[in-house]
Amino acid sequence: MKIAFTTSDQIHINAHFGWAKMIDVYEISSEGYQFVETLNFDGDLKQDGNEDKVAPKLDALNDCTIVYVSAIGGTAAAKLIKKGVTPVKARSDQEEITDVLNKLVQTLKGSPPPWLRKALQQKNLNFDELEEETTV
Repeated sequence: MKIAFTTSDQIHINAHFGWAKMIDVYEISSEGYQFVETLNFDGDLKQDGNEDKVAPKLDALNDCTIVYVSAIGGTAAAKLIKKGVTPVKARSDQEEITDVLNKLVQTLKGSPPPWLRKALQQKNLNFDELEEETTV
């Protein structure tokens, strides 16, 4: 599954979803993770009330299961959820992308919490298949 992170330095989850100029995307499984791409966004991203800035991000994240953000507005969060992408707020602007990825890999090897099971189901990922992969 693909996981995205809003970032300004490609190390920390430290960008507001609407204002993010970069979103890093990783492929993750119980075996590990791999960097896929950096999505870049231009324009006046800090303009509040400018809903046009969110549309390209929603389209770009369509195949992601989760997006980690430092902050996100209610409207953007609702639009992500409607597309089957679960927004997750980072604990702080200092939380590192690799720390979250390593924790997710470990979680996928065990028994994911309900919120992660729901995120997997929203993207039509069969959790039973994932469990079989992790026990083999």
